[in-house]
Amino acid sequence: MNRHVLSACEPQAVFRFFEDICAIPHPSGHEGAVADYVEEFAKARGLSYVRDAADNLLLRLPASAGCEGAEPVLLQGHMDMVPEKDAGSTHNFLTDGLTLSVEDGWIRADHTTLGGDDGVAVALMLALLDGAPAPHPALECLFTVSEETGMDGAWAFDPDAAGLTARTLINLDSESEGIITAGCSGGVRTDISLPVTTEPDSGTVAELVLDGFAGGHSGAEIHKGRSNAVQVLGQMLDSLAGRFALRLIDLSGGGKDNAIPRAARARLSLPAGEADAFRAAALAEAELFRGEPSVVAEDRDFVCTVSLCGTASARRMDADSTRRVLDALTLVRSGVIAMSAYVPGLTAFSRNLGILTTESDAAGNASRVVLSFSSRSASEHQLDRTQRELERLAALVGGAASHHARYPGWDYAPVSRLREVWTRESQRLFGVTPTVEVIHAGLECGILCGKCPGMDMLSVGPDMRDIHTPREMLSVDSTRRTYELVCATLAALTDTAKQ
Repeated sequence: MNRHVLSACEPQAVFRFFEDICAIPHPSGHEGAVADYVEEFAKARGLSYVRDAADNLLLRLPASAGCEGAEPVLLQGHMDMVPEKDAGSTHNFLTDGLTLSVEDGWIRADHTTLGGDDGVAVALMLALLDGAPAPHPALECLFTVSEETGMDGAWAFDPDAAGLTARTLINLDSESEGIITAGCSGGVRTDISLPVTTEPDSGTVAELVLDGFAGGHSGAEIHKGRSNAVQVLGQMLDSLAGRFALRLIDLSGGGKDNAIPRAARARLSLPAGEADAFRAAALAEAELFRGEPSVVAEDRDFVCTVSLCGTASARRMDADSTRRVLDALTLVRSGVIAMSAYVPGLTAFSRNLGILTTESDAAGNASRVVLSFSSRSASEHQLDRTQRELERLAALVGGAASHHARYPGWDYAPVSRLREVWTRESQRLFGVTPTVEVIHAGLECGILCGKCPGMDMLSVGPDMRDIHTPREMLSVDSTRRTYELVCATLAALTDTAKQ
């Protein structure tokens, strides 16, 4: 971990805290050390705070002098990050801090995700709590956990137990400056578990690996037409199975169900004497896929490798199990399922096959294959439908589907005082009228509005690119402007309270 890389970035307070956060490992489910950091921050400054059993924290800053009568404002972001890295990277997200660099005004990490989603929100809130410029109303800053893996922190947060009083919320989990997010989709996660039967293996073992796909966020970037490495692997194997008597040994791909898989692999058994022909056919199959007109430019440089291991494994999946696994991979719909008929360019319904894993028994042989999905829609009816579809698919291939982490959407409010103030201050400071959007991605706002009826909300944030991938980057200048606009909006909210 290199330190003080961001010392020249303004505002210094924001980037000092951001660099501190990047030095602390904090993948989803392992945010305890960052929560400790935030708690020590509160103690050192004598701030009132509550830390719950889930490790969510709510910190409070009193209103500046003369603004005690203004309505309090809640700011919110999550402490966890998506841990993705390039093939060959030795980074350990559980033990290693991130290695940062700044180039052309963009902050990056070294072959890993940056965690700007949503570390920049944590840094912005800490900077405000450390010295928000007056005037400002009373601030309540909510730091949540495990947003990326099911919004567990938002679900666990109890506003009454924490003593939350604000009914105005600025969520800081958006990635495009100049855009106000004013609504979002709901979603549900599904696992299809497919039991497999194995048999003794006497063939030649080959490993087929696909890597280098663009990937991306399975909500915000699902409409870009990027290839899903897991599905491409399934399609290639399905085609090759028509020419070779292959048997699967194990498969894996992806890492997060809310990220489009960038890589996938399969080990398989081939009859003696067919290994070289299989290798040539697999590479030819990859080239056929590369040339398909539906493959977007950023996916055309993917790499396909076939390694011939030579010796047999102990056991392999039998013919029936191999067929059922390939059926599951090729029959499922993944990607955009429907576009909105009312909002141009908005994805209305999508499904992402994000993770493929093979589980083993005590002897180390494959016992089941698991496909993990993230489905999104603002329609509860469509979420019900995707659950039924995946249950039917699971039954057809001899497996079972289980659903978890379902979360509600956030309905657009035609009238919003907060949105009006933010827009006016953006025009005053930068001459920019923000675009108001509803997004095809989940935000904790959907859960929080259910827990806090009547909350006036928006979601904003600085420019980031390629979140959830090792290419993720955060704009320094956009972060500065976002901080300035948050401060100006807080000040303006005290003015409107006095009028």
